[in-house]
Amino acid sequence: MQSLFEQHRATLEAALTALQQRGFWTAYPEVPSGKFYGETAKDDGLAAYNATLNSPFDLPGHPGAYTVGQEQSPYGPVLGITYPAVDAQALVTHSQAAAKAWAAASHEARAGVCLEILDRLNKRSFEMAHAVMHTSGQAFPMAFQAGGPHAQDRGLEALAYAWAEMARIPAEAQWVKPQGKAGDLVLEKHWQIIPRGVSVLIGCQTFPTWNSYSGLFANLMTGNTVIAKPHPAAILPMAITVQVARAVLTEQGFPADVVLLAAEDAGTGLAKDLAEHPDVAQIDYTGSHTFGKWLRANAATPLVYTEEAGVNSIVVSATDDFKGMCQNIAFSLALYSGQMCTAPQNIFIPKTGIRAGDGHKTLEEVQQGIAAAIDGLLADPARAAMVAGALANTDTLERVQSMRNVAPIVRDSAPIEGLEGTRTATPLLLSVQAEDETLYGAECFGPIVFLVAVDSAEEGVRRAATLARTKGAITAALYETDADATQVAIQAFAAAGVNLSINLMGGIYVNQSAAFSDFHVTGANPAGNACVADAAFVANRFRVVMWRRPVTQ
Repeated sequence: MQSLFEQHRATLEAALTALQQRGFWTAYPEVPSGKFYGETAKDDGLAAYNATLNSPFDLPGHPGAYTVGQEQSPYGPVLGITYPAVDAQALVTHSQAAAKAWAAASHEARAGVCLEILDRLNKRSFEMAHAVMHTSGQAFPMAFQAGGPHAQDRGLEALAYAWAEMARIPAEAQWVKPQGKAGDLVLEKHWQIIPRGVSVLIGCQTFPTWNSYSGLFANLMTGNTVIAKPHPAAILPMAITVQVARAVLTEQGFPADVVLLAAEDAGTGLAKDLAEHPDVAQIDYTGSHTFGKWLRANAATPLVYTEEAGVNSIVVSATDDFKGMCQNIAFSLALYSGQMCTAPQNIFIPKTGIRAGDGHKTLEEVQQGIAAAIDGLLADPARAAMVAGALANTDTLERVQSMRNVAPIVRDSAPIEGLEGTRTATPLLLSVQAEDETLYGAECFGPIVFLVAVDSAEEGVRRAATLARTKGAITAALYETDADATQVAIQAFAAAGVNLSINLMGGIYVNQSAAFSDFHVTGANPAGNACVADAAFVANRFRVVMWRRPVTQ
Protein backbone atom coordinates (compact mmCIF):
# COMPACT_ATOMS: atom_id res chain seq x y z
CA MET A 1 0.00 0.00 0.00
CA GLN A 2 1.28 3.46 -0.88
CA SER A 3 2.30 5.46 2.19
CA LEU A 4 0.53 8.67 3.09
CA PHE A 5 3.73 10.53 2.35
CA GLU A 6 3.86 9.18 -1.20
CA GLN A 7 0.17 9.93 -1.68
CA HIS A 8 0.73 13.59 -0.80
CA ARG A 9 4.33 14.09 -1.87
CA ALA A 10 3.34 16.26 -4.84
CA THR A 11 1.47 18.67 -2.55
CA LEU A 12 4.49 19.05 -0.29
CA GLU A 13 6.86 19.57 -3.22
CA ALA A 14 4.57 22.19 -4.73
CA ALA A 15 4.37 23.97 -1.36
CA LEU A 16 8.16 24.02 -1.06
CA THR A 17 8.41 25.55 -4.54
CA ALA A 18 5.76 28.14 -3.67
CA LEU A 19 7.71 29.21 -0.58
CA GLN A 20 10.70 29.95 -2.76
CA GLN A 21 8.85 31.75 -5.54
CA ARG A 22 6.36 33.64 -3.29
CA GLY A 23 3.82 33.95 -6.10
CA PHE A 24 0.15 32.98 -5.96
CA TRP A 25 -0.39 29.32 -5.16
CA THR A 26 -2.96 27.43 -3.16
CA ALA A 27 -3.36 23.74 -2.51
CA TYR A 28 -7.00 24.02 -1.51
CA PRO A 29 -9.68 25.72 -3.65
CA GLU A 30 -11.17 28.78 -1.93
CA VAL A 31 -14.40 28.75 -3.93
CA PRO A 32 -17.27 26.90 -2.19
CA SER A 33 -18.31 25.13 -5.34
CA GLY A 34 -19.47 21.63 -6.12
CA LYS A 35 -16.96 21.69 -8.99
CA PHE A 36 -14.16 21.32 -6.46
CA TYR A 37 -15.82 19.69 -3.46
CA GLY A 38 -18.54 17.54 -5.00
CA GLU A 39 -22.10 18.32 -5.96
CA THR A 40 -23.50 17.32 -2.57
CA ALA A 41 -20.71 18.86 -0.46
CA LYS A 42 -22.70 21.95 0.52
CA ASP A 43 -25.70 19.99 1.76
CA ASP A 44 -23.52 17.31 3.34
CA GLY A 45 -21.54 19.95 5.21
CA LEU A 46 -24.65 21.59 6.63
CA ALA A 47 -26.05 18.20 7.62
CA ALA A 48 -22.79 17.28 9.35
CA TYR A 49 -22.79 20.57 11.25
CA ASN A 50 -26.42 20.16 12.30
CA ALA A 51 -25.67 16.64 13.50
CA THR A 52 -23.18 17.98 16.05
CA LEU A 53 -25.69 20.34 17.66
CA ASN A 54 -27.29 19.59 21.02
CA SER A 55 -25.23 16.47 21.63
CA PRO A 56 -21.85 15.30 22.96
CA PHE A 57 -19.06 15.81 20.45
CA ASP A 58 -17.53 12.55 19.22
CA LEU A 59 -13.87 12.26 20.25
CA PRO A 60 -13.20 8.53 20.66
CA GLY A 61 -10.71 7.73 23.40
CA HIS A 62 -10.20 11.34 24.42
CA PRO A 63 -9.63 11.79 28.16
CA GLY A 64 -12.62 13.31 29.92
CA ALA A 65 -13.51 13.56 33.58
CA TYR A 66 -16.43 15.91 32.94
CA THR A 67 -18.02 17.84 30.07
CA VAL A 68 -18.05 21.50 29.10
CA GLY A 69 -19.69 23.57 26.37
CA GLN A 70 -21.50 26.89 26.41
CA GLU A 71 -21.15 28.08 22.80
CA GLN A 72 -23.80 30.39 21.41
CA SER A 73 -23.88 31.60 17.85
CA PRO A 74 -23.54 35.37 17.34
CA TYR A 75 -26.48 34.78 15.00
CA GLY A 76 -28.59 33.66 17.96
CA PRO A 77 -28.91 29.90 18.52
CA VAL A 78 -27.23 28.04 21.36
CA LEU A 79 -25.11 25.23 19.89
CA GLY A 80 -25.76 22.83 22.78
CA ILE A 81 -22.58 20.81 22.13
CA THR A 82 -20.63 19.29 25.01
CA TYR A 83 -16.97 18.27 24.95
CA PRO A 84 -14.87 15.97 27.14
CA ALA A 85 -12.65 17.90 29.53
CA VAL A 86 -9.90 17.30 32.07
CA ASP A 87 -7.55 19.54 34.00
CA ALA A 88 -4.16 20.78 32.82
CA GLN A 89 -2.18 18.07 34.61
CA ALA A 90 -4.19 15.29 33.01
CA LEU A 91 -3.79 16.84 29.56
CA VAL A 92 -0.03 17.12 29.96
CA THR A 93 0.23 13.57 31.30
CA HIS A 94 -1.68 12.14 28.32
CA SER A 95 0.34 14.26 25.92
CA GLN A 96 3.65 13.08 27.41
CA ALA A 97 2.53 9.47 27.16
CA ALA A 98 1.99 9.86 23.43
CA ALA A 99 5.18 11.84 22.80
CA LYS A 100 7.74 9.05 22.48
CA ALA A 101 6.09 7.28 19.56
CA TRP A 102 5.50 10.52 17.67
CA ALA A 103 9.05 11.76 18.24
CA ALA A 104 10.44 8.46 16.96
CA ALA A 105 8.49 8.68 13.68
CA SER A 106 10.40 9.53 10.51
CA HIS A 107 10.02 12.91 8.89
CA GLU A 108 8.21 11.22 6.03
CA ALA A 109 5.75 9.50 8.36
CA ARG A 110 4.95 12.70 10.22
CA ALA A 111 4.60 14.67 6.98
CA GLY A 112 2.28 12.01 5.58
CA VAL A 113 0.04 12.15 8.64
CA CYS A 114 -0.07 15.96 8.60
CA LEU A 115 -0.80 16.14 4.88
CA GLU A 116 -3.58 13.57 5.25
CA ILE A 117 -5.10 15.58 8.12
CA LEU A 118 -5.10 18.68 5.94
CA ASP A 119 -6.62 16.77 3.03
CA ARG A 120 -9.45 15.45 5.19
CA LEU A 121 -10.05 18.85 6.73
CA ASN A 122 -10.31 20.28 3.24
CA LYS A 123 -12.97 17.74 2.38
CA ARG A 124 -14.94 18.94 5.43
CA SER A 125 -14.62 22.63 4.56
CA PHE A 126 -18.38 23.20 4.26
CA GLU A 127 -18.96 21.70 7.70
CA MET A 128 -16.08 23.77 9.07
CA ALA A 129 -17.55 26.90 7.51
CA HIS A 130 -20.76 26.50 9.50
CA ALA A 131 -18.76 25.78 12.66
CA VAL A 132 -16.66 28.91 12.18
CA MET A 133 -19.65 31.03 11.18
CA HIS A 134 -21.63 30.13 14.29
CA THR A 135 -18.77 30.56 16.74
CA SER A 136 -16.97 33.60 15.30
CA GLY A 137 -19.79 35.51 13.62
CA GLN A 138 -18.10 35.51 10.23
CA ALA A 139 -20.48 35.48 7.29
CA PHE A 140 -20.56 32.16 5.46
CA PRO A 141 -18.32 33.13 2.50
CA MET A 142 -15.54 34.33 4.80
CA ALA A 143 -16.08 31.44 7.21
CA PHE A 144 -15.63 28.99 4.34
CA GLN A 145 -12.47 30.61 3.03
CA ALA A 146 -10.76 31.67 6.26
CA GLY A 147 -11.96 28.72 8.31
CA GLY A 148 -11.31 26.19 5.59
CA PRO A 149 -8.97 26.49 2.57
CA HIS A 150 -7.05 29.56 3.72
CA ALA A 151 -6.45 28.05 7.16
CA GLN A 152 -5.40 24.80 5.53
CA ASP A 153 -2.95 26.70 3.33
CA ARG A 154 -1.47 28.29 6.45
CA GLY A 155 -1.04 24.86 8.00
CA LEU A 156 0.60 23.51 4.87
CA GLU A 157 2.88 26.54 4.69
CA ALA A 158 4.17 25.94 8.23
CA LEU A 159 4.51 22.22 7.58
CA ALA A 160 6.61 22.92 4.48
CA TYR A 161 8.84 25.36 6.35
CA ALA A 162 9.38 22.76 9.06
CA TRP A 163 10.21 20.10 6.49
CA ALA A 164 12.69 22.40 4.76
CA GLU A 165 14.47 23.33 8.01
CA MET A 166 14.77 19.74 9.16
CA ALA A 167 15.94 18.67 5.72
CA ARG A 168 19.01 20.87 6.18
CA ILE A 169 20.30 18.46 8.82
CA PRO A 170 22.00 15.33 7.38
CA ALA A 171 21.39 12.03 9.12
CA GLU A 172 25.05 11.04 9.05
CA ALA A 173 28.45 11.92 7.67
CA GLN A 174 32.06 10.76 7.77
CA TRP A 175 34.39 13.35 9.27
CA VAL A 176 38.00 13.11 8.10
CA LYS A 177 40.75 15.34 9.47
CA PRO A 178 44.13 14.89 7.71
CA GLN A 179 47.05 14.33 10.11
CA GLY A 180 49.93 13.91 7.68
CA LYS A 181 52.20 10.90 8.31
CA ALA A 182 50.24 10.03 11.43
CA GLY A 183 47.27 9.19 9.24
CA ASP A 184 43.81 10.68 9.12
CA LEU A 185 41.43 11.11 12.03
CA VAL A 186 38.16 9.58 10.96
CA LEU A 187 34.87 9.78 12.81
CA GLU A 188 31.43 8.66 11.82
CA LYS A 189 28.86 11.20 12.98
CA HIS A 190 25.13 10.75 13.30
CA TRP A 191 22.55 13.48 13.92
CA GLN A 192 19.07 13.12 15.30
CA ILE A 193 16.34 15.74 15.37
CA ILE A 194 14.47 15.79 18.65
CA PRO A 195 11.28 17.73 19.40
CA ARG A 196 10.87 20.18 22.26
CA GLY A 197 8.03 18.22 23.82
CA VAL A 198 4.48 19.14 24.77
CA SER A 199 3.16 22.21 22.97
CA VAL A 200 0.08 24.24 23.82
CA LEU A 201 -1.93 26.08 21.19
CA ILE A 202 -4.13 28.89 22.57
CA GLY A 203 -6.66 29.97 19.97
CA CYS A 204 -8.94 32.99 19.53
CA GLN A 205 -12.65 33.35 18.83
CA THR A 206 -12.56 35.46 15.69
CA PHE A 207 -10.36 33.17 13.57
CA PRO A 208 -10.31 29.83 15.38
CA THR A 209 -8.56 27.85 12.63
CA TRP A 210 -6.77 30.45 10.46
CA ASN A 211 -4.83 31.72 13.45
CA SER A 212 -4.18 28.23 14.84
CA TYR A 213 -3.16 25.95 12.01
CA SER A 214 0.32 27.42 11.55
CA GLY A 215 1.32 26.54 15.10
CA LEU A 216 -0.52 23.23 15.02
CA PHE A 217 1.22 21.88 11.94
CA ALA A 218 4.60 23.42 12.72
CA ASN A 219 4.55 21.55 16.01
CA LEU A 220 3.31 18.25 14.61
CA MET A 221 5.79 18.28 11.74
CA THR A 222 8.71 18.87 14.11
CA GLY A 223 7.64 15.96 16.32
CA ASN A 224 5.92 17.78 19.16
CA THR A 225 2.63 16.74 20.68
CA VAL A 226 -0.13 19.35 20.71
CA ILE A 227 -2.70 20.38 23.28
CA ALA A 228 -5.17 22.63 21.45
CA LYS A 229 -6.86 25.11 23.81
CA PRO A 230 -9.59 26.91 21.81
CA HIS A 231 -11.47 29.98 22.96
CA PRO A 232 -14.43 28.85 25.14
CA ALA A 233 -16.84 30.51 22.70
CA ALA A 234 -15.30 28.83 19.64
CA ILE A 235 -14.51 25.23 20.56
CA LEU A 236 -16.25 23.46 17.67
CA PRO A 237 -13.85 24.37 14.82
CA MET A 238 -10.86 23.09 16.78
CA ALA A 239 -12.81 20.07 18.02
CA ILE A 240 -13.42 19.07 14.39
CA THR A 241 -9.72 19.56 13.70
CA VAL A 242 -8.71 17.42 16.68
CA GLN A 243 -11.25 14.78 15.68
CA VAL A 244 -9.73 14.49 12.21
CA ALA A 245 -6.16 14.49 13.53
CA ARG A 246 -6.83 11.77 16.07
CA ALA A 247 -8.53 9.57 13.47
CA VAL A 248 -5.56 9.78 11.10
CA LEU A 249 -3.05 9.19 13.90
CA THR A 250 -4.92 6.10 15.07
CA GLU A 251 -5.17 4.67 11.56
CA GLN A 252 -1.41 5.07 11.15
CA GLY A 253 -0.60 3.33 14.42
CA PHE A 254 0.25 6.40 16.48
CA PRO A 255 -1.32 7.34 19.81
CA ALA A 256 -4.36 9.53 19.28
CA ASP A 257 -3.27 11.65 22.24
CA VAL A 258 -0.54 13.20 20.09
CA VAL A 259 -3.32 15.77 19.59
CA LEU A 260 -5.62 16.71 22.47
CA LEU A 261 -8.49 19.17 22.92
CA ALA A 262 -8.31 21.40 26.00
CA ALA A 263 -11.94 22.46 26.11
CA GLU A 264 -13.16 24.71 28.90
CA ASP A 265 -16.01 26.98 29.85
CA ALA A 266 -15.31 30.69 30.18
CA GLY A 267 -13.51 31.85 33.28
CA THR A 268 -11.95 28.59 34.39
CA GLY A 269 -8.36 29.63 33.63
CA LEU A 270 -7.19 26.53 31.78
CA ALA A 271 -4.89 28.52 29.51
CA LYS A 272 -3.01 29.89 32.53
CA ASP A 273 -2.81 26.47 34.14
CA LEU A 274 -1.29 25.01 30.99
CA ALA A 275 1.07 27.94 30.50
CA GLU A 276 2.41 27.61 34.05
CA HIS A 277 2.90 23.85 33.81
CA PRO A 278 6.64 23.07 33.97
CA ASP A 279 6.38 20.28 31.39
CA VAL A 280 4.91 22.46 28.63
CA ALA A 281 7.76 23.15 26.23
CA GLN A 282 6.26 25.81 23.96
CA ILE A 283 3.15 27.90 23.47
CA ASP A 284 1.45 29.41 20.43
CA TYR A 285 -0.97 32.21 21.24
CA THR A 286 -3.34 34.50 19.35
CA GLY A 287 -5.32 37.13 21.22
CA SER A 288 -5.19 40.27 23.27
CA HIS A 289 -2.01 42.10 24.18
CA THR A 290 -2.95 41.87 27.86
CA PHE A 291 -2.84 38.08 28.00
CA GLY A 292 0.09 37.97 25.59
CA LYS A 293 2.07 40.14 27.99
CA TRP A 294 1.09 37.88 30.88
CA LEU A 295 2.21 34.81 28.94
CA ARG A 296 5.60 36.26 28.11
CA ALA A 297 6.15 37.17 31.77
CA ASN A 298 4.67 34.11 33.48
CA ALA A 299 4.74 31.07 31.21
CA ALA A 300 7.00 28.31 32.48
CA THR A 301 8.61 28.08 29.05
CA PRO A 302 10.35 30.99 27.31
CA LEU A 303 9.25 29.61 23.92
CA VAL A 304 6.08 31.63 23.44
CA TYR A 305 5.00 32.55 19.89
CA THR A 306 2.42 35.34 19.86
CA GLU A 307 0.15 37.26 17.54
CA GLU A 308 -1.36 40.08 19.58
CA ALA A 309 -3.18 43.37 19.19
CA GLY A 310 -2.13 46.15 16.87
CA VAL A 311 -3.09 49.64 15.74
CA ASN A 312 -3.34 49.43 11.97
CA SER A 313 -3.33 52.68 9.99
CA ILE A 314 -4.00 54.14 6.56
CA VAL A 315 -2.37 57.38 5.41
CA VAL A 316 -4.19 59.23 2.63
CA SER A 317 -2.10 61.75 0.72
CA ALA A 318 -3.02 61.52 -2.97
CA THR A 319 -4.83 59.25 -5.41
CA ASP A 320 -5.58 59.09 -9.11
CA ASP A 321 -8.94 57.42 -8.42
CA PHE A 322 -10.76 58.99 -5.48
CA LYS A 323 -13.91 56.91 -5.83
CA GLY A 324 -11.94 53.68 -6.17
CA MET A 325 -9.84 54.56 -3.13
CA CYS A 326 -12.91 55.27 -1.02
CA GLN A 327 -14.57 52.03 -2.10
CA ASN A 328 -11.46 50.01 -1.30
CA ILE A 329 -11.11 51.58 2.15
CA ALA A 330 -14.83 51.14 2.81
CA PHE A 331 -14.68 47.42 2.14
CA SER A 332 -11.62 47.05 4.38
CA LEU A 333 -13.44 48.82 7.21
CA ALA A 334 -16.71 46.91 6.83
CA LEU A 335 -15.28 43.43 6.24
CA TYR A 336 -16.19 41.21 9.21
CA SER A 337 -17.10 44.37 11.10
CA GLY A 338 -13.49 45.37 11.71
CA GLN A 339 -12.76 42.20 13.73
CA MET A 340 -9.75 41.11 11.67
CA CYS A 341 -6.27 41.53 13.13
CA THR A 342 -5.37 43.21 9.84
CA ALA A 343 -8.31 45.66 9.77
CA PRO A 344 -7.49 49.39 9.64
CA GLN A 345 -8.41 51.48 12.66
CA ASN A 346 -6.86 54.91 12.02
CA ILE A 347 -7.02 56.90 8.79
CA PHE A 348 -4.65 59.88 8.75
CA ILE A 349 -5.81 62.68 6.43
CA PRO A 350 -4.14 66.08 5.95
CA LYS A 351 -6.19 69.03 7.22
CA THR A 352 -5.52 70.77 3.92
CA GLY A 353 -7.01 67.88 1.99
CA ILE A 354 -5.49 65.57 -0.64
CA ARG A 355 -4.56 65.54 -4.32
CA ALA A 356 -7.00 63.55 -6.42
CA GLY A 357 -7.32 62.69 -10.09
CA ASP A 358 -10.46 64.80 -10.41
CA GLY A 359 -9.10 67.73 -8.40
CA HIS A 360 -8.33 68.71 -4.84
CA LYS A 361 -10.44 67.08 -2.11
CA THR A 362 -10.89 68.75 1.26
CA LEU A 363 -10.60 66.89 4.54
CA GLU A 364 -14.38 66.88 4.84
CA GLU A 365 -14.77 65.54 1.31
CA VAL A 366 -12.39 62.67 2.06
CA GLN A 367 -14.26 61.86 5.26
CA GLN A 368 -17.62 61.98 3.54
CA GLY A 369 -16.30 60.04 0.55
CA ILE A 370 -15.32 57.13 2.77
CA ALA A 371 -18.59 57.32 4.71
CA ALA A 372 -20.63 57.40 1.50
CA ALA A 373 -18.71 54.41 0.13
CA ILE A 374 -19.56 52.43 3.27
CA ASP A 375 -23.21 53.43 2.91
CA GLY A 376 -23.22 52.29 -0.70
CA LEU A 377 -21.50 49.02 0.10
CA LEU A 378 -23.94 48.16 2.89
CA ALA A 379 -27.11 49.60 1.33
CA ASP A 380 -28.38 46.18 0.33
CA PRO A 381 -29.08 44.23 3.56
CA ALA A 382 -28.21 40.87 2.01
CA ARG A 383 -24.83 42.13 0.83
CA ALA A 384 -24.25 43.88 4.15
CA ALA A 385 -24.78 40.59 5.97
CA MET A 386 -22.31 38.82 3.70
CA VAL A 387 -19.65 41.52 4.10
CA ALA A 388 -19.97 42.51 7.76
CA GLY A 389 -21.18 39.31 9.37
CA ALA A 390 -21.87 39.45 13.11
CA LEU A 391 -19.97 40.65 16.16
CA ALA A 392 -18.25 37.78 17.91
CA ASN A 393 -19.04 38.94 21.43
CA THR A 394 -21.07 41.46 23.37
CA ASP A 395 -18.00 43.40 24.53
CA THR A 396 -17.46 44.62 20.97
CA LEU A 397 -21.02 45.89 20.64
CA GLU A 398 -20.76 47.66 24.00
CA ARG A 399 -17.47 49.23 22.88
CA VAL A 400 -19.10 50.60 19.73
CA GLN A 401 -21.90 52.15 21.76
CA SER A 402 -19.55 53.72 24.29
CA MET A 403 -17.33 55.25 21.60
CA ARG A 404 -20.25 57.12 20.02
CA ASN A 405 -19.88 59.80 22.69
CA VAL A 406 -16.14 60.51 22.55
CA ALA A 407 -15.78 62.50 19.30
CA PRO A 408 -17.80 64.02 16.44
CA ILE A 409 -19.48 61.31 14.38
CA VAL A 410 -18.85 61.30 10.63
CA ARG A 411 -20.80 58.10 10.13
CA ASP A 412 -22.88 56.48 12.86
CA SER A 413 -22.99 52.76 13.49
CA ALA A 414 -26.27 50.90 13.11
CA PRO A 415 -27.54 47.30 13.18
CA ILE A 416 -27.77 45.50 9.85
CA GLU A 417 -31.31 45.39 8.57
CA GLY A 418 -32.81 41.92 8.35
CA LEU A 419 -30.50 40.37 10.95
CA GLU A 420 -32.71 40.92 13.97
CA GLY A 421 -31.60 38.63 16.77
CA THR A 422 -28.03 38.81 15.47
CA ARG A 423 -25.32 40.94 17.08
CA THR A 424 -24.37 43.43 14.32
CA ALA A 425 -22.95 46.92 13.95
CA THR A 426 -21.83 48.78 10.85
CA PRO A 427 -18.65 50.92 10.98
CA LEU A 428 -18.59 53.92 13.29
CA LEU A 429 -16.47 56.78 11.85
CA LEU A 430 -15.21 59.41 14.29
CA SER A 431 -13.46 62.67 13.45
CA VAL A 432 -10.47 63.36 15.73
CA GLN A 433 -7.42 65.57 15.79
CA ALA A 434 -3.79 64.47 15.78
CA GLU A 435 -3.41 65.49 19.41
CA ASP A 436 -6.26 63.12 20.45
CA GLU A 437 -3.90 60.17 20.65
CA THR A 438 -5.47 58.97 23.88
CA LEU A 439 -8.47 58.02 21.71
CA TYR A 440 -6.82 56.46 18.68
CA GLY A 441 -3.43 55.45 20.09
CA ALA A 442 -4.43 51.97 21.28
CA GLU A 443 -6.39 49.12 19.72
CA CYS A 444 -10.14 49.77 19.77
CA PHE A 445 -11.35 46.39 18.56
CA GLY A 446 -14.35 46.21 16.26
CA PRO A 447 -16.02 48.45 13.66
CA ILE A 448 -14.62 51.69 15.13
CA VAL A 449 -12.59 53.98 12.89
CA PHE A 450 -10.78 57.21 13.70
CA LEU A 451 -10.40 59.76 10.90
CA VAL A 452 -7.37 61.66 12.19
CA ALA A 453 -6.74 65.18 10.89
CA VAL A 454 -3.00 65.87 10.61
CA ASP A 455 -1.02 68.87 9.40
CA SER A 456 0.46 66.92 6.49
CA ALA A 457 0.76 63.46 4.97
CA GLU A 458 4.31 63.36 6.30
CA GLU A 459 2.96 63.79 9.82
CA GLY A 460 0.44 61.05 9.13
CA VAL A 461 3.19 58.65 8.09
CA ARG A 462 5.26 59.60 11.12
CA ARG A 463 2.38 59.10 13.56
CA ALA A 464 1.25 55.83 11.96
CA ALA A 465 4.77 54.41 11.95
CA THR A 466 5.36 55.52 15.54
CA LEU A 467 2.18 53.79 16.67
CA ALA A 468 3.24 50.63 14.83
CA ARG A 469 6.65 50.69 16.47
CA THR A 470 5.42 51.43 19.99
CA LYS A 471 1.93 49.87 20.15
CA GLY A 472 2.18 47.32 17.36
CA ALA A 473 0.63 46.99 13.91
CA ILE A 474 0.19 44.12 11.49
CA THR A 475 -0.77 46.17 8.43
CA ALA A 476 -0.40 49.69 7.12
CA ALA A 477 -1.67 51.31 3.93
CA LEU A 478 -0.71 54.38 1.95
CA TYR A 479 -2.39 56.32 -0.84
CA GLU A 480 0.27 58.46 -2.51
CA THR A 481 1.19 59.40 -6.10
CA ASP A 482 4.56 61.05 -5.44
CA ALA A 483 7.43 58.59 -5.85
CA ASP A 484 9.78 60.30 -3.40
CA ALA A 485 7.11 60.55 -0.71
CA THR A 486 6.25 56.90 -1.27
CA GLN A 487 9.86 55.83 -0.71
CA VAL A 488 10.02 57.82 2.51
CA ALA A 489 6.88 56.07 3.75
CA ILE A 490 8.18 52.64 2.73
CA GLN A 491 11.30 53.14 4.82
CA ALA A 492 9.34 54.56 7.79
CA PHE A 493 7.00 51.60 7.96
CA ALA A 494 9.81 49.11 7.38
CA ALA A 495 11.68 50.61 10.34
CA ALA A 496 8.49 50.15 12.38
CA GLY A 497 8.33 46.47 11.42
CA VAL A 498 4.97 46.62 9.68
CA ASN A 499 3.90 45.41 6.24
CA LEU A 500 2.76 48.18 3.90
CA SER A 501 0.22 48.19 1.06
CA ILE A 502 0.28 51.07 -1.45
CA ASN A 503 -2.58 52.40 -3.59
CA LEU A 504 -4.80 49.33 -3.31
CA MET A 505 -7.83 49.33 -5.61
CA GLY A 506 -10.37 46.81 -6.80
CA GLY A 507 -10.34 43.28 -5.43
CA ILE A 508 -7.31 43.33 -3.15
CA TYR A 509 -7.55 44.81 0.33
CA VAL A 510 -5.16 45.67 3.15
CA ASN A 511 -6.90 43.10 5.39
CA GLN A 512 -5.90 40.17 3.20
CA SER A 513 -2.82 38.03 3.78
CA ALA A 514 -1.91 35.24 1.37
CA ALA A 515 -0.20 32.06 2.47
CA PHE A 516 3.02 31.13 0.62
CA SER A 517 3.51 34.78 -0.34
CA ASP A 518 2.83 37.22 2.50
CA PHE A 519 4.73 37.03 5.76
CA HIS A 520 1.84 37.53 8.20
CA VAL A 521 3.02 39.59 11.18
CA THR A 522 6.71 40.47 11.19
CA GLY A 523 7.58 39.81 14.81
CA ALA A 524 9.32 43.19 14.69
CA ASN A 525 6.85 45.26 16.71
CA PRO A 526 4.51 44.68 19.68
CA ALA A 527 1.73 43.20 17.51
CA GLY A 528 3.47 39.84 17.82
CA ASN A 529 6.84 38.27 18.42
CA ALA A 530 6.65 35.74 15.59
CA CYS A 531 6.05 35.74 11.84
CA VAL A 532 3.57 33.32 10.30
CA ALA A 533 5.39 31.76 8.73
CA ASP A 534 9.11 31.89 8.16
CA ALA A 535 12.10 29.75 9.04
CA ALA A 536 12.35 31.28 12.50
CA PHE A 537 8.76 30.23 13.22
CA VAL A 538 9.68 26.55 12.96
CA ALA A 539 13.43 26.19 13.54
CA ASN A 540 13.37 26.50 17.32
CA ARG A 541 10.66 23.87 17.70
CA PHE A 542 13.27 21.12 17.42
CA ARG A 543 16.88 20.56 18.48
CA VAL A 544 19.68 18.45 17.03
CA VAL A 545 21.69 15.87 18.99
CA MET A 546 24.67 13.85 17.78
CA TRP A 547 26.50 10.64 18.46
CA ARG A 548 29.94 9.89 17.01
CA ARG A 549 32.67 7.28 17.14
CA PRO A 550 36.06 6.64 15.54
CA VAL A 551 36.29 4.68 12.34
CA THR A 552 39.12 2.19 12.33
CA GLN A 553 41.26 2.48 9.21
